[in-house]
Amino acid sequence: MTGNGAARLRQLFDPGAPTAVVLIRTAVGLVFLSEGIQKFLFSDALGSGRFSKIGIPAPEIMAPFVGVVEIVCGALVAVGLATRLVVIPLIVNMAVAITSTKVPILIQQGFWKMAHEARTDFAMILGATFLFIVGGGPWSVDARIVHGWRRRER
Repeated sequence: MTGNGAARLRQLFDPGAPTAVVLIRTAVGLVFLSEGIQKFLFSDALGSGRFSKIGIPAPEIMAPFVGVVEIVCGALVAVGLATRLVVIPLIVNMAVAITSTKVPILIQQGFWKMAHEARTDFAMILGATFLFIVGGGPWSVDARIVHGWRRRER
């Protein structure tokens, strides 16, 4: 890999955040992992049945797809592997969830009902955005990768 390409890749994996980021990373990762698993365990209530109810097209395809994205990306976030990269689909996921489920509540039932219903969604989108900005932190697989690159460069 060229010097410039390697530098960009290293920057993507750079765990420049403080150690305490492990708390946010673990919370965000495990919530997404759990929600993804539940889309398969309780498909009528949380998977394809729910997707159909809220008007998501092709719910029998989209629900398992979203479930797999949440499981894979959630697990990767939890261990801190490719953190900045894998939170991107999770941010998109949350933007769709807020748009498809919370905006109708806002329109029909008002701000306070929506604020109550959206508290986890907002926490997850903000947590994922935070991880996109700061990276996985020093207690992550990303950190091990970067430290390995630095040792080889010496």
